[in-house]
Amino acid sequence: MEELTRTYLEAVSDEIAGRKDALLRERFDELHPADIAEILDRLELEEVQYLWKLIDLEERGDVLIELEEDVRERLLASLTNKEIVEEVLEHIDSDDAADVVSELPEDRAQKVIQSLDNEDREDLLTLLRYPEGTAGALMGTELIRVELDWTVSHAIREMRKQAEEVETVHSVYVVNASGQLLGRLSLKRLLLTATSTRSTIGDLFEEDDTRTIKVDAPDEKVVQMMKKYDLVALPVVDDHNRLLGRITIDDVVDLMEEEAEKDYQLASGLSDDVESDDSLWELTRARLPWLLIGLFGGLAGAYVIGAFDIERFPSMALFIPLIAAMGGNVGVQSAAIVVQGLAAGRSPRDARLVPRLMKELSLALLNGTICAAVILCASLALGYGWNLSVTVSLALIAVIIFAALFGTFVPLTLDRFKIDPALATGPFITTANDIIGLIIYFGIGVLMAA
Repeated sequence: MEELTRTYLEAVSDEIAGRKDALLRERFDELHPADIAEILDRLELEEVQYLWKLIDLEERGDVLIELEEDVRERLLASLTNKEIVEEVLEHIDSDDAADVVSELPEDRAQKVIQSLDNEDREDLLTLLRYPEGTAGALMGTELIRVELDWTVSHAIREMRKQAEEVETVHSVYVVNASGQLLGRLSLKRLLLTATSTRSTIGDLFEEDDTRTIKVDAPDEKVVQMMKKYDLVALPVVDDHNRLLGRITIDDVVDLMEEEAEKDYQLASGLSDDVESDDSLWELTRARLPWLLIGLFGGLAGAYVIGAFDIERFPSMALFIPLIAAMGGNVGVQSAAIVVQGLAAGRSPRDARLVPRLMKELSLALLNGTICAAVILCASLALGYGWNLSVTVSLALIAVIIFAALFGTFVPLTLDRFKIDPALATGPFITTANDIIGLIIYFGIGVLMAA
């Protein structure tokens, strides 16, 4: 696609204003649905609605699911129930259809579902029953399956029918008469190994180590399995190993992107998923809680400073920003390492995680010693005196070690209580370390003055 510059967008807007439909259709015929969505994301709603009618009917659903969430919501609100069914749901996979319907208001979602034919309605209702965050909520029902006792000719006829609903054939799954998954069959083996069309799938099939995932497994496990085994599709089964659907790599990439955005927002002190063009109230609700935590943390820090007789040792105030900053930085670094390990699927009992934690603590001790030596030499060189220089150095070592411990165990504790450990890499760690770092600093100051 031509680079999406201001000039390009202005050209599109001018063509819309001039009702140059032929030019717009020609422009969009050459673009991938994701590129079209990128253009629509940058236009006004009225322009989006106009262009929507010019997009090829078969591509509209693919364009819609690529749109930014707020643009998609506004576009869906402008479409009738019939248009949502005929222009969107009938042209996308069942997992994407379930995502679209779940974004609609509940009363409207029910009306849209009732407008579907019986088979599509049943598939959609089945997918919507699975809780968010599970493999069932990620999977689609479009796949190619053959039964063990089918003849080759029967299997090929059935595969042709099933392929009408499948955009990309990742695997041919073999099931028994009860629908239990037995494994996969390669197209090469099906077409080249059969001695006659009366051969059965059982004659061709050889059991393999097909990886599966339970329908109620958390989506994090889906990501871990597909990454570990380099899978492009993962079959989903129930407790009786009956084949229910499949999860494809594009679904996992979208999930990873969403999780990365969520973790980044938590680390940045945003409690909700927000966009820059959200309402003032939504942006305030997402940011204010952590700002208030920082505010009360600052008040607590001021109380700690006030409780210490700073007038007796006014020079100690010069190093307050240094102590607070170092504690916060070390805490966030340690928390980030642990969160990374947890995200990779390592539990606190993982044999690889414990040595890593010990290494993190050893690193904190080494870094603390080096930083303390640097600040000791610098303080003495600047003429702050032996007592103050030693006080700051000892406090720095203690604060760095504490921050490393705190940053290590807070995400582990959050994970144990089923709270997103990415929360630990945000303002929570820095605020807590500021307060406790000051307590350690002034506590050492009191001991040195005694």
